[in-house]
Amino acid sequence: MTAPTTTHPVAGHVRATPKVSGQYGVVPGAPAEQADPCTMVIFGATGDLTKRKLFPALYQLAAEHLLHPTFAVLAVGREPAETDDSYRERIRAALVDSDEVKHFDDEVWQRLAARTFYAGGDANDGSAYDLIKRRLAEIEHQREPHECNRFFYLAVPPSVFETIVRHLSESGLVPRHADQHERPWARVVVEKPFGHSLETAKELNALVLSLFAEHQVYRIDHYLGKETVQNVLVFRFANSIFEPLWNRAHISHVQITAAEEVGVEARGKYYEEAGVVRDMFQNHLLQLLALTGMEPPPSMTADAVRDEKVKVLKSIRWLTPETIPSSAVRAQYAPGTIKGKPVTGYRDEPDVAKESTTPTFAAARFYIDNWRWQGVPFYLRSGKRLGKRVSEIAVQFHAPPHLMFGGADGSEPLQPNTLVMRVQPNEGISLSFEVKVPGAAVAMTQHVEVAPVEMDFTYAEAFGETAAPAYETLLLDVMIGEMTLFLRSDEVEAAWKIIDPLVCFWEQHPPAHMPTYAAGSWGPAEADQLIAADGAKWREP
Repeated sequence: MTAPTTTHPVAGHVRATPKVSGQYGVVPGAPAEQADPCTMVIFGATGDLTKRKLFPALYQLAAEHLLHPTFAVLAVGREPAETDDSYRERIRAALVDSDEVKHFDDEVWQRLAARTFYAGGDANDGSAYDLIKRRLAEIEHQREPHECNRFFYLAVPPSVFETIVRHLSESGLVPRHADQHERPWARVVVEKPFGHSLETAKELNALVLSLFAEHQVYRIDHYLGKETVQNVLVFRFANSIFEPLWNRAHISHVQITAAEEVGVEARGKYYEEAGVVRDMFQNHLLQLLALTGMEPPPSMTADAVRDEKVKVLKSIRWLTPETIPSSAVRAQYAPGTIKGKPVTGYRDEPDVAKESTTPTFAAARFYIDNWRWQGVPFYLRSGKRLGKRVSEIAVQFHAPPHLMFGGADGSEPLQPNTLVMRVQPNEGISLSFEVKVPGAAVAMTQHVEVAPVEMDFTYAEAFGETAAPAYETLLLDVMIGEMTLFLRSDEVEAAWKIIDPLVCFWEQHPPAHMPTYAAGSWGPAEADQLIAADGAKWREP
């Protein structure tokens, strides 16, 4: 995001586009910032994340000519019988079936496959790191010493993060670098969740920062790689018509929604430990809140942006045992219908306890206690098995103070203006406003019929292409050393300080009767009551 920007001919769109050259060619017209040669080492190479997200992202980067000619992947997995060739076949099959790869080109894959290797070993065993060293030496033998850059991606359960980072340090694979410009560089990418609580997050941060410098650690939240999330800052700070209205004087409330149609699927064991608050609120939703509420940074550098996000998180009013019952709602999905097909309830999912009180839905009201946002409620909600897969930020403005229009008696309220930033799917932005319905006013009552309409922008329609997958953006940022879209240690801890009181309270006070909602609906009645108490209602995207 610190790369130079170019103005797209459609609607004056401005975007940062890194330019890299190599065996796949050069991107015409892109800024002259080139990724360093590097090797990506993936722990958890046979896992779901690697097959569904990481390799499709690498394939897209290859197809778009954004990989250095010497870029390579070393996949580390538990299966010792796997070979380079058999692993390549496994990944090829996954790419052919992937929803992330729209048009599979075997020529592109063969070029990437030639730079893909496999090492069988247990990441918990120190001897595995000797094998990794030997394989890396083989892969990088034609590079100059300063070109042997590496990043280690932990696509593994959080329970083994600590073990792997210790081994990476002790083995010398990731030495501590005081200078971020030192070459060759070594970086560590850690998936969420970063910690299970505030205490564990602090412990993990302390360990990681005792071994590596902050600039070597990339804490990933894939929501920040989505096009619309990045565009929130551009939309706010590059358009003078919106920023003067972005405050408590003009905004009634903000709704941030992350809804999923899917259930827990095969992740019942993980979900029983995490729940929706740890899984979605602590990272994704609070990040969207921070971007929506932050002040303009002095520059678009990583630390300047992250400084402002941390200020927002530290300004959020903490939930307390006294306020939680009226400020937050939890529920589980019950049997229902998704896309016309019956689905089971949460307690009937594999690896889920029959009397589980783990929430699959949560809604909460937060306040940012600063000059800009004092008194403006931010409503956050997320859940499994909801009516539609959608993530969005909806900013609702105050209704007009004087109802000139409406029914014959002036009693029918107008719909408030709402600005919606759609994160996924159908990425884009819409603005609703009121217009007069065509036709003459009724003479006797002078009644003018008014109706809401929308101005709508979508990336696909405007630019003739869909937005790049989040992991494609984030992996490229790791390669070029751009940290704006990654979380800093103080940012992680600030988010946990907000969420921890809610998680602890709910765990210590299990409900006598867990609220439920039918799969395919938009959540429980209790969530509607939460927002209705403030005279508002949830949007149904």
